[in-house]
Amino acid sequence: MASTLTRDNVIAERKWDLSGLFADETQWQSLYDEVDASLGAIGAYRNRLNVDNVFECLRLESDTSRRIERLYMYAALRKDEDTSRAVYQSMAEKAEMLMVRFSTEASFVTPEIAKFPVKTLRALAADPAGEAFSVYFENVIREKKHILSAKEEKVLSQIASFTRDFRQIFSMFDNADIKFGRVSDGKEEVELSHGMFSVLLQNPDQNVRKEAFFTYYQPFIEMHNTLAATYGGSVKKDCTLAALRGYKSALHRALYAESVPQKVYDNLLAAVKKGTPAVHRYVALRKKALGVKELHMYDMYVPIVPDVDLTKDYDEAFELVKQALHPLGDRYRELLDRAKAQRWIDVEETRNKRSGAYSWGCYDSNPFVLLNYRPTLHDVFTIAHELGHSMHSYLSNEAQCYEKAGYEIFVAEIASTVNEVLLLKYMLGTAEGAMRKYLLSYYLDMFRTTLFRQTMFAEFEKFAHDEIERGQPLTAESMNRAYLELNKKYYGSSVVHDDPIAYEWSRIPHFYNAFYVYKYATGLTAAVNIASRILSEPGYVDKYFAFLSAGGSLRPLEILRLAEVDLMSRKPFDVAMTEFKNTLEELKQCL
Repeated sequence: MASTLTRDNVIAERKWDLSGLFADETQWQSLYDEVDASLGAIGAYRNRLNVDNVFECLRLESDTSRRIERLYMYAALRKDEDTSRAVYQSMAEKAEMLMVRFSTEASFVTPEIAKFPVKTLRALAADPAGEAFSVYFENVIREKKHILSAKEEKVLSQIASFTRDFRQIFSMFDNADIKFGRVSDGKEEVELSHGMFSVLLQNPDQNVRKEAFFTYYQPFIEMHNTLAATYGGSVKKDCTLAALRGYKSALHRALYAESVPQKVYDNLLAAVKKGTPAVHRYVALRKKALGVKELHMYDMYVPIVPDVDLTKDYDEAFELVKQALHPLGDRYRELLDRAKAQRWIDVEETRNKRSGAYSWGCYDSNPFVLLNYRPTLHDVFTIAHELGHSMHSYLSNEAQCYEKAGYEIFVAEIASTVNEVLLLKYMLGTAEGAMRKYLLSYYLDMFRTTLFRQTMFAEFEKFAHDEIERGQPLTAESMNRAYLELNKKYYGSSVVHDDPIAYEWSRIPHFYNAFYVYKYATGLTAAVNIASRILSEPGYVDKYFAFLSAGGSLRPLEILRLAEVDLMSRKPFDVAMTEFKNTLEELKQCL
C-alpha cells in the first residue's frame, strides 16, 4: 500500500483489538508449541477407526483444527496490518505450515471413514452422541466416490503447502511490492494506491480519471507475463485436483463441493444474458448524462449527477448504516453497537496495510472487519457489507456448535448484500432531486458491478479452466483477448474499451479462489428478494434470522430456503432483473 499514514498515528478506537485472541506474541507462541507437540496424537487412530472410537477421533481432530485456526487468524490479521513486517509474515507462514502438517497427519481420517458401509455412516449421522458430526457423515456419504485412498489423501495434504502459494505470490505483489507512483487529483499530486484509485475514478475531471486509470494499470501490464504464469499455475492446480478426485471439471468440483446443482449456475447465466441489453442501455444513458464525447472504461464509476456531497467521516457513516438497518430489529442494532465499542473494526488505510476490505473470524473470537476507509459513498456501503458478514458469522457461531457453524461460500455473500440493499433503500426513502438521481445510478451500478460484472468474471474463469482442461496453453495473450471480448459483450458499444482493460483479469484477487465470484451475483439476486420482503412483510425478519443462524447445519440451498428463496427456480432471478430495469426506467425519467 502507498498510504503515508502510519499505524502509530491511528487512534485506538479506529484499530481492531486482537487481545481476545492472544494477549501478545508470547501467548501465541505458547499455544503454537502446545499444538505442535500434540500433532501426532491423532495418528493413534490410523488403521483402527471403527464405530466405537470414531467420535473420539473426530473430536480430537475438531479440537486441534479449532486451535490452529485461532493461531492462523491472529498471525494473518497482524500481517494484514502491515504486510511488510517480516515477523508476522513468519508467524502466518508457521501457522499455515502447522495447518498443513496437521492436515497431513489427519489425512487418513476421512478415507478410512469413507470405507464404512453407507448403512453404518447413516447410523452414525443419526446417533445423538455424535450430533455435532451429522453433517460431516452426510457429506462423506455424498462424496464417497471422490475421496481417495489414505495414501493419496496424505500426498494431497502434503502438496497443499505449496499449491496454495499462487494466491500468496499474487497477494505479496499486489499488496507489498507493487508501486503505482504519483498522479494528479486535479489540485495536487497524490500517491496512487488501491484505495486512492477508487477515489480518483469518481473525480469529476475526466483527465484525472484517465491518468489514474492508465497509471494504475501500468504495473500490471509490465508484469503481465509473470502474472499470467502465476494465474495459469493456479488454474492448472484447480484442474489437476478436480481430475484427481474424479470430477468432470474444476467447475463441477466447485459446484459439487457446496451441493449447488448446475441448474443454479445456468439460471444465473440465462438471466444475465437476457438482462445484458438493459446494461447496454444504462451505459448509453451514462454517456449521455455525463455529456462526454466518448465514454471510456475509466468513466464507469464517476457519479453521473454532479455536485452531490455524500462524503461522510467514519462515525457519521457508521451511524447512517445503523439507521438503515433498523428494520432488522433491536438485536441486530445491539450487535452493531458492540462491534464498534469492542473494536472489531480496523478502519484506516495505512502504510503497507492489506488493500480492500473483509470480515473474518474464528469460532473462538468475534468477527473482525478490515477496512481502508475513505469518505466516499462506496466506502459507506462497504461498512454495511462487511458488517453483514460479521453478523452472519456471529449469529451462526452463537447458534451452532463449532463443527456446524461454518457456512459455505455460496451463502456467504447474501447477508452482506442484504445490508447494502437495505442501506440503498433507506437513503432512497428520503432522497429527492439530484440526490435521488445519484442513488438510483448507484443502485444500477451495484447491479452492474455485482451481478453483471461478477458473472462476466465467472465466464472468464470458465474460459481459463476450459482451456487447460482441453489441453490448450493459457497465455497472457489468450487471456487478454478473451477478457476484452467479454468486456465488449457485457458493456456494449457505447463505451470505448480502452487497451488496459484487457489486462484487468491480472489484478483480480478472487480469481485465485476458483469459481467464487459467481456467488456475488447469486448473492445479490437472493439479497434483492430478501430485502424486499424484510421491508414489506411483518414477521419476515424472523425467517431471515433463521437463515443467519443456520451456519453450515444444512446444505446451502436448504439454508437459503429458510428465507424462502429458491434459486432452483427462475423467479428470484426475474425479480432481480425486474428491479434493475425498473430502476433504470426511473432514472431515465428523472434525467
